[in-house]
Amino acid sequence: MTTRSLATGGLGFIGKELCRQLVERGEDVRILDTDQKSNGLPEEVEVIRGSILNRAQLKMALKGVNHLYHLAAIPDLWLKNKKDFHFINTTGTRLVLETAANAGVERIVYTSTESITRGVKRRHGEKVIDETTPMSLKDMPGPYCRSKFLAEQEAISAAERGVPVVIVNPTLPVGPGDSRLTPPTRMLLGFLNGEYPAYLESHINMIHVSDVAAGHILAADKGRIGERYILGNENLDLSNLLSILEELTGLAMPKRRVPFWLALGASMVDEFIADHFTHKAPNAPLT
Repeated sequence: MTTRSLATGGLGFIGKELCRQLVERGEDVRILDTDQKSNGLPEEVEVIRGSILNRAQLKMALKGVNHLYHLAAIPDLWLKNKKDFHFINTTGTRLVLETAANAGVERIVYTSTESITRGVKRRHGEKVIDETTPMSLKDMPGPYCRSKFLAEQEAISAAERGVPVVIVNPTLPVGPGDSRLTPPTRMLLGFLNGEYPAYLESHINMIHVSDVAAGHILAADKGRIGERYILGNENLDLSNLLSILEELTGLAMPKRRVPFWLALGASMVDEFIADHFTHKAPNAPLT
């Protein structure tokens, strides 16, 4: 019997690549998304325009579905209305999991994020983070990470109740097709376009979007219920990444390092101005 898979947020950067790979596997693929643009998708994919916050639309989208990939979320690091992070990322995830469980979905893959580990590194000085590293809400550096951490807790709680949920935590996805310019792509473009005269040394991990999608499918096929799986690649210092970009493009990358205390202060000021005056996304959000 052909597997029918639903991807919430399937018109996003990761979602489109995931759907392409699912179609290649011979699966029937359906998307639930609020986006009106569906270019770049295989013609076999069925697109339902709707929201994860609408239970009736969720029920309709889940009809006959075997596997659910819940990717729908706000990926931005800053919003004018901070409550939207919790409303969509956390409350939306709870509603999706409840509705999928009632629909009898056989396997659910929840897309969390590696970003929720950053606060653990800063607060506790951890050098290496893995799937077993304990985290708490106080470790989360901003509203985006808090909302994704709480959403992941919803998935863990659902698994403890017997809902067949597996969690994946992608690092920073990059690759072709990022039309909305997710945060890692914006960062790379900023350096390539000469927008940043200096940089803050930090540890990053980037992964090609095709590998992220493949990791989702492996989680559905082989993942253990209630387990977390970090989807990542090589750990790099930002200075190493800039050297690679310079070598590949011939463009001069910044050589000056910004001290952490200065970068933190600048981010606080930048975000304060965005929150109270410009109401536009800051160049350097705190998250």
